[in-house]
Amino acid sequence: MTTGTQIAWDDSVLPFQLDASGIRGRIARLDGVLDQVLKQHAYPSVIEALVAETALLTALIGQAIKLRWKLSLQVRGKGPARLIATDYYGPTEEGGPARIRAYASFDAERLDPNASPFSQIGEGYFAVMIDQGEGTLPYQGFTPIAGDSLSACAETYFAQSEQIPTRFALAYGESAEPGRPLHWRAGGIMLQHMPATGGVAAEQGSGEGGLLTHADILGGAESEDWNRANLLLDTVEELEMIGPSVPPTDLLVRLFHEEGPRVFDAQPVRFGCSCSEDKVRSTMSIYSQKDIARMTTDTGVVTADCQFCGAHYELDPKTLGFEGRNG
Repeated sequence: MTTGTQIAWDDSVLPFQLDASGIRGRIARLDGVLDQVLKQHAYPSVIEALVAETALLTALIGQAIKLRWKLSLQVRGKGPARLIATDYYGPTEEGGPARIRAYASFDAERLDPNASPFSQIGEGYFAVMIDQGEGTLPYQGFTPIAGDSLSACAETYFAQSEQIPTRFALAYGESAEPGRPLHWRAGGIMLQHMPATGGVAAEQGSGEGGLLTHADILGGAESEDWNRANLLLDTVEELEMIGPSVPPTDLLVRLFHEEGPRVFDAQPVRFGCSCSEDKVRSTMSIYSQKDIARMTTDTGVVTADCQFCGAHYELDPKTLGFEGRNG
């Protein structure tokens, strides 16, 4: 694959369908957008890996939803990795890019740099939140941290909350490509089977802790189709998902040529943050002038920093709070 072709597929999500089995999917590759997400902070490598995995899941899931505004993923744990938060903003115009931002909160003193990134989360939950904008009610779905990866948690979420069998194959890591500085890349594939029949008969799932799995949702020919697609996906190699040598379209043909793969328009993805001075002012409008006075620095300003993009705001305290807003 030429450099130009590689760049064309980087930072994009390609939707596809397997016509022979009624399974839909997505292939994502993140390069520059992931580098921008991570360079906002000096995270330890184990935290960078968690952020990379969550950002990749966010790109795949966000593109799979008919999203008018924002999808958020949150991973909260009692381990040293306390919070991983990502946002995916749908395109504002036809053909425009989606935007992703992410940040992490962690206890550096408890972090084990030699342990697996997933083990640093501990007990907690994986949350999916969808906000379709003004005039709609936000949706929230939760599943406990279980399995051996965040992708396994996402699979459990879709089985448990949406009753949609879902599978992820992900790869991410620091890439040392010739002529380029060390940087992060990520790539992955998402499969989903839309059941022909609604509802789930089983009250108790067959997964960890009684959680639902695809085996509790699908049966008969649907189960055979799903198992066959998963066996084919098991043959994918990390370099095929993350490396520069195999275009996503060629990868689909290699994996699923007998399933009749059909691709749709790719979705570009960019780094983007929704923070602004107006939003900071709106957030502070609930405080009284006494509250604002306590926030004011010795230099006579109120400061605020965006956790996602690092933007720094310095505001006049006389213009903040509900008294300043009404004044």
